[in-house]
Amino acid sequence: MKPLQNHDKVALVCCSNGLSRQSENIIKSLCNALKSIGLEIVLSPFLYAGSSIFSGTAKERADILMGYYKDSSIKAIFDVSGGDLANEILPNIDFSIIKNSDKLFWGYSDLTTVINAIYKKTGKSSVLYQVRNLVYNHSQWQTKYFSDTIYGKGKPLFSPEFHFIRQPIDKEQIKGTLIGGNIRCLLKLAGTPYFPDTKNTILFLESRSGQVPQMVAFFSQLQQMGVLKHIKALLLGTFTEMEVKSNSPSIEELALFYVPSQIPIAKTSQIGHGTDSLGLIMGDEFIL
Repeated sequence: MKPLQNHDKVALVCCSNGLSRQSENIIKSLCNALKSIGLEIVLSPFLYAGSSIFSGTAKERADILMGYYKDSSIKAIFDVSGGDLANEILPNIDFSIIKNSDKLFWGYSDLTTVINAIYKKTGKSSVLYQVRNLVYNHSQWQTKYFSDTIYGKGKPLFSPEFHFIRQPIDKEQIKGTLIGGNIRCLLKLAGTPYFPDTKNTILFLESRSGQVPQMVAFFSQLQQMGVLKHIKALLLGTFTEMEVKSNSPSIEELALFYVPSQIPIAKTSQIGHGTDSLGLIMGDEFIL
């Protein structure tokens, strides 16, 4: 990850559901937070939903994203949205432009579709992180971690703690390219040209909504696609609704059932949809 510099310009975009007008104060606070650590902000004209959930057409949202990739003055792109609509823009993205760019795309949740498509089509990394965390209830330390990380003063934002649910057979470190994100959104890419090659990767999965029936469906699909037998390891993040409601079987028990017995499984409580979530560099090497 190339460090940013003081006074670098960054763009805020919305590739998924348009934000409600009630979010304007949050975006203003976010802009102020980013300015306070030395960044200059450019706002996409397609941030807010109009009369429906869309902030713009798929082409408009993709074109503004591509415009920011082509603009050499913009050094990073932060998606502030989430929801359901991000995969709509994929056919309108010029991946050759992204491949020749050194700037990172940041987003989470539904932006799992864009992040994994970028990796599949270009081999480039992206960041799984919601930058709005800088203005929520953990804003003080989130801003510190974020600022230190983007300016190259260590990587506290990308250093989650984890523990093994199923240990590696040889107890050695596992290294592999990290892919994945939100389990529901990743599976939107199944059967498309945008689903990443999972062979010898570390697969990360998390979820905000969904309980046992949904997770059984998702893990079954991953199993039937042959994904789970090719990975080096599985890293689970938070599965918010399941964990809040203490579902049984738990997400750990489901993973142990569906993932082949020779494949290690780890769990972190520090990556997911919580406002205390850290980030991950997807498409980069990760060590368990």
